[in-house]
Amino acid sequence: MKAAVFPSKIANLGLPSGHRCFRSPPALSSSFFTTPCRKLTRGIRGSGGFMSQSSSSSQLFSSLSNSFSSQSDLELPQVQLPSPKPKSPPPQLPWLIVGLGNPGKKYQGTRHNVGFEMVDALAEAEGISMNTVNFKALFGKGVIGNIPIMLAKPQTFMNASGESVGQIVSFYKIPLKQVLVIYDDLDLPFGKLRLLPKGGHGGHNGMRSIIDRLKGSRDFPRLRIGIGRPPGKMDTANYVLRQFNKQEQEELDYTFQTGLEAIRIMLLEGFNKSATFVNTQKSMQQLS
Repeated sequence: MKAAVFPSKIANLGLPSGHRCFRSPPALSSSFFTTPCRKLTRGIRGSGGFMSQSSSSSQLFSSLSNSFSSQSDLELPQVQLPSPKPKSPPPQLPWLIVGLGNPGKKYQGTRHNVGFEMVDALAEAEGISMNTVNFKALFGKGVIGNIPIMLAKPQTFMNASGESVGQIVSFYKIPLKQVLVIYDDLDLPFGKLRLLPKGGHGGHNGMRSIIDRLKGSRDFPRLRIGIGRPPGKMDTANYVLRQFNKQEQEELDYTFQTGLEAIRIMLLEGFNKSATFVNTQKSMQQLS
């Protein structure tokens, strides 16, 4: 049998110059390349006009890349960022509790030193050491509840108490509303307490010195302890330097107990509640 001979027209059939046919690579499905063979031109018409062949190829690989990238993103584990730590509150400024008096054994147990005695009673009750000498005062630090406090007994003698108090307030930047001054008061009956948020010096030289050193400010609380007026025609200066007798000291012990409770209430529950407790007869009835 003779071999089949194709007609010359068919045998010589070829593609015109400038035509190219794309065949699907073996590894990829032919569905990726469905465009029939066509004449190459400067561009391939798309929905938005003509695109170059290189642009078309870039789009293809970009599409594939985006596809793999999206799949990779889905497979990434979800990372949970730690929640921010809550901000801790700023440190609380301490209270300064000052008792007024004169230093030295000569003045121990005298009326003018009841401020010292009140601070001593508070230090003993709260376990606060007062052995440090600082800012011209016997000085101690401690806490009542969760409130930091500083105790001070100025050693400058009564009339210069402001030298010590002014230095402490300035160094620790203590708000004046947190400076409690405890001192004797001739105008109150013996053993009576009065707690006030502010006021003048009332003729008391120690308070006068403190107000002067605080630039004339009177806006700080004070706990006044009544020592009563001198009997008869006794000189006031001699009276305030006079020691208590046994009965008076026993009465003062009750006064100091009331003062201790008043200070605790003031620090933990507020000034107004403490003032109500101190400035009424109810507090004395509770202790009797």
